[in-house]
Amino acid sequence: MLLRCFTCDRLCGGCTAPAPPAHQGIVLQPVMPSCDPGPGPACLPTKTFRSYLPRCHRTYSCVHCRAHLAKHDELISKSFQGSHGRAYLFNSVVNVGCGPAEQRLLLTGLHSVADIFCESCKTTLGWKYEQAFETSQKYKEGKYIIEMSHMVKDNGWD
Repeated sequence: MLLRCFTCDRLCGGCTAPAPPAHQGIVLQPVMPSCDPGPGPACLPTKTFRSYLPRCHRTYSCVHCRAHLAKHDELISKSFQGSHGRAYLFNSVVNVGCGPAEQRLLLTGLHSVADIFCESCKTTLGWKYEQAFETSQKYKEGKYIIEMSHMVKDNGWD
């Protein structure tokens, strides 16, 4: 079994060497190893994402690489406008990176926002509201906008 350390993003076979100080108290997550290309059809390596959402939840994934992005339970609103079309507001997301914050004048006023991108394929997905300058918009602080054109529904949407 391979283990992934999310502190240094390296794979480890579960060695017995003492952990470096940065790894003390870190729980290593199991990672599916890539399959052994033996005789027969070619075998593709498996993708490893930082977080997998439980299969029992309806989820949203990156349309480009299928990395999990958010649980449906974290959806706050479907009535938002992104830079390139409709967008959803989420309370929390996974497998996304965050760029530097900048001030932008949006439809609802001045906000400090940081672009967010998929950690797997690096596609810009939307933004994170860092600060709202109008009292009526404070509820958005710390929340995430993901544009619908970058998401696909997964798991149990029948």
